[in-house]
Amino acid sequence: MRGGTIREESPEFGWTDAFDPTGEYLGTAWGMMDQLLIRGLMTYKHVDAAQGGDTPVPDIASAPPTVSADGLTYDFTLKDNVMWSPPLSRAVTADDFLYAFQRINDKKLVAQYGNYYCGVIKGMDCAAKDDNQPISGIKVTDPTHISFTLDQPTGDLLYRLSMPATKAVPVEVRGCFPNPGDYGVDLISSGPYMILGQDKLNLSSCSTIKPISGYNVDKGMTMVRNPNWSAATDDTRAAYADGVQIKINSNVDDSFNALENGDLDVVQGTPPVAVLQDFETNPDFAGWLHADQGDRTWYVTMNLLAPPFDDIHVRNAVNLALDKAGIRKAYGGDLRGTLATSVEPPTVLPQSTQINPFSANTGSGNATAAMDEMKMSRYDTNHNGVCDDGPVCQNILFLGRSTDPWPNMNQVAVASLKPILPGLDLKEVDTSTGYTTLQQVKKLIPISMVPGWGKDYASPYGFDFFIFDSAGIACTAAVNYSLVGMTEAQATECGVKPEYDAYVQNNGPMPSVDDKMKECVAKPADQVDACFAELDTYLMTVAVPWAPWLWATQFTSTNLKTVVSYQFDQNAGIISYVNTSVNNGLTPQNVA
Repeated sequence: MRGGTIREESPEFGWTDAFDPTGEYLGTAWGMMDQLLIRGLMTYKHVDAAQGGDTPVPDIASAPPTVSADGLTYDFTLKDNVMWSPPLSRAVTADDFLYAFQRINDKKLVAQYGNYYCGVIKGMDCAAKDDNQPISGIKVTDPTHISFTLDQPTGDLLYRLSMPATKAVPVEVRGCFPNPGDYGVDLISSGPYMILGQDKLNLSSCSTIKPISGYNVDKGMTMVRNPNWSAATDDTRAAYADGVQIKINSNVDDSFNALENGDLDVVQGTPPVAVLQDFETNPDFAGWLHADQGDRTWYVTMNLLAPPFDDIHVRNAVNLALDKAGIRKAYGGDLRGTLATSVEPPTVLPQSTQINPFSANTGSGNATAAMDEMKMSRYDTNHNGVCDDGPVCQNILFLGRSTDPWPNMNQVAVASLKPILPGLDLKEVDTSTGYTTLQQVKKLIPISMVPGWGKDYASPYGFDFFIFDSAGIACTAAVNYSLVGMTEAQATECGVKPEYDAYVQNNGPMPSVDDKMKECVAKPADQVDACFAELDTYLMTVAVPWAPWLWATQFTSTNLKTVVSYQFDQNAGIISYVNTSVNNGLTPQNVA
């Protein structure tokens, strides 16, 4: 059914890079960008896994690429007349794709997953001085032809070319957004929707470009139809609705009341306890709650350079003590997912269910086993199972999220860890602040339950690489929050050399999976999973950077009186806005 507006409320956006596709690393942002706003050479079908939603398909590319016999060169032909929205109103060209990669390669823009391309595509090193440097491995022969030459065969390149940073950016904005995140408030659309007010932009010069009126990070975003989008050029986006309107409302109770009253169509995340009970037991709300496989792990991250977590016995003890079942109950109950025993969800790596080195913790925490482990730590000076070594064990920052239902979850987690770490000091912040704080290596945040991690794409490499490889350590934009595999050079650059030296002196070489990662990604397809099972076992027994607590589903609640059809986007792990339809007959209204 066509028409209407998908109305949603969210406690916050939680961006990691202000919605700039070059650096943004939040799954929700990826879904919004890829479905609604920007198009690439490749995309996904924006449906669930059963319908093939985790496999790349051509988007602006007219067909899959032609690949050279040595697997090093990929040639793409673009579709004709895929148009930029107003005020640009011209065809997307190969130069626009080249410019996207030039932005990735610009060191100042801090592309948070740039290592999927730098060191892979010839001539890319993510160290360019600006966004106007040539890349030897990318050739544009005419407006509809672009080729990529690689340094080594990379069998999952099409997955990587489906990610938002690689999607077209108009060359007209070259040099206009020189700082990380700057482009997020002026994202130019090539998709079926555009941010309300985008057509009023003045692109005549960098100085005339002002933030688009339909987006305010504190109030929300309104997206309306891009009049230049044509369904004839787009096989994956039905774009049923006339618009999508997301308001920011930190009061989750209000949002779910509005959903039940018909004033909203969608709310993502965990409903309040009473609402969840209604959705699960009241026949009037049958079908309103969707629990889709999220391909995501929620975890407590521990920083290997931050005492007392530089001691593996402390990290082991956290895994043994953590009340995973209690946290899940506070998060929304059994439907929220399966208690995790390892880093990767079994939907990405089936062998994960066999990796369980902390089986003494059956879910609710095992204080006895945790204290026995803590007794072996150098921070338990009297060997009574409690961290008690002076200032190190006092005022240990535990960083948590401040939005519901996380405060209750934080309390459960901290309460289960207090018997071994009585000095834990909970500090709660909004999600975006939590992520950006963890990304600052020099802050050395010791322990946090802020992050969750979902696959970048549907392979173990697409889950493990950035979160555990040393490539995920950038001084001001790290996603490898535990600093597994940090090199001495990285420690020096990021200003944590004394802490690095102390770790090595006390423990020996920093645990690393860099070499194993390279080994696994080069394996034949039928050997990849077994190799990553070995890698993940090493992570959970030797490195121990996480205490994983949930292999999560994604909760989406929809008002079935206004939502005619619901679809889930497996790649993004959120609702498929473009393949969900509503019958509310409403016109999008500015919320910003």
